[in-house]
Amino acid sequence: MQQLSGLDAAFLALETAHTTGHVGGVSVLDPREAPEPLTLARLTEVFESRLPLVPVLRRKLLNVPLGLDQPYWIDDPDFDIEYHIREIALPRPGSDAQLSEQVARLHARPLDRSRPLWETYLITGLARRRAAVYTKIHHAAIDGVSGAEPGPVTLVTHAAARLAWWPVETVRIANEMMRVLPTLAPFAGAIAGGMLGLNRGDGEVIPTAPGLAPPTPFNRPITPHRRVAFRSVDLDVVKAVKNAHGVSVNDVVLAMCAGALRRWLTDHEALPESPLVAMIPVSVRDPASKGALGNKVSAMLAALPTHASDPENRLELAHAATQAAKAQQAAIPQGLVDQITDFAMPALTARAARVVFATGLLNRLPPFNVTISNVPGPNVPVYLGGAKLLAHYPVSVITAGQGLNMTVVGYLGRLHFGLTGCRELVPDIDRLASYLVDELELLAKAATHASGTKAKPAAGSSGGTKAKPAGQRAAPAG
Repeated sequence: MQQLSGLDAAFLALETAHTTGHVGGVSVLDPREAPEPLTLARLTEVFESRLPLVPVLRRKLLNVPLGLDQPYWIDDPDFDIEYHIREIALPRPGSDAQLSEQVARLHARPLDRSRPLWETYLITGLARRRAAVYTKIHHAAIDGVSGAEPGPVTLVTHAAARLAWWPVETVRIANEMMRVLPTLAPFAGAIAGGMLGLNRGDGEVIPTAPGLAPPTPFNRPITPHRRVAFRSVDLDVVKAVKNAHGVSVNDVVLAMCAGALRRWLTDHEALPESPLVAMIPVSVRDPASKGALGNKVSAMLAALPTHASDPENRLELAHAATQAAKAQQAAIPQGLVDQITDFAMPALTARAARVVFATGLLNRLPPFNVTISNVPGPNVPVYLGGAKLLAHYPVSVITAGQGLNMTVVGYLGRLHFGLTGCRELVPDIDRLASYLVDELELLAKAATHASGTKAKPAAGSSGGTKAKPAGQRAAPAG
């Protein structure tokens, strides 16, 4: 038995009838040169041989009575791998739209908490003789487990000991918060100013701390239904833009997202005058704990320059905003979030979450507009059962008042974007994904003009095919 950290358990508490706590990904594979066909039996065999390397895949949750302490992972005595690995087939030749529709439906279904919290689907029938593997796993289980290893008899005793220690922890964490609050004052002031309608004069520059997130069509109550969209772009093109302007790859990604969102919001006659606010997940795992278990994540808020009409100006503003956000986030002690989540009683955390969701506070006053995450991946070929990985597209989480998530994974010289949205709030999410490619093409043209050299095409279709000429839209991922 191993106990979840407070942060891991928080991902469980935040689940509702419309919000799931799992994340996923779609791996597009080329099985033509594999030593044997990639069938359901073969995929199951591969997973089964790897299970000892990831023990949490055989473990299920054990809740502490009355929710007095964080849950535990325990080995599932009835573990059946055939429940977790399944197969579906698209009618040949499976289209990109059919693949994304199937993935959206699979991703919308919550995981069964009475079993280990993961599922994998082999999807066959794709065009060009490709296959796909969609996997989802609960966020609480992604990085494994942390904490002590007590036996069943000590569950309540351990919880009681933590209860006795809470008064001391309350004072210590409160003191730590008071020390940090001065560094958060500019951000709090910006929010208060936004609520009061201050600082809205002409010609103002982007603030160092983002203000109140403006209303958008995707910052409304979400439903249980999902839509997803995938696109790939050439990393060399992104780097050419980066080098021409002296910014980072992440800055280019944020500028692409800002431009795409600006165009989509304009299409829907819903573009706010003020910048959107992006939540950017940040890993706070230090080198000393690189191999440790448990989630180690924080987040920073950055103004997203959707108000700027010029692509190069958006890139400059995105760079300035992320620099300010990084400085703000760096002032917060890395362990403070862990301390607060470990301290919170699960029963109270779950109740508080239900109250917040029931009041609709996050729909009326969303702290940010969109989550944008950039995840580095391997720059060497990866194989599954002998089938070569062509692309990996993330499929992430949306929550109350946050009906859109934009995540990108780097792999083998390309950036693979996965967009996840509420089906009713962002029904045309594929158009938004296409705008990402268009925005990179605009930035690439500007970089070519600035450097006097010819840039490569911005993007190509997924699956390892040749890039399309500049000015043409990239093919969808499937």
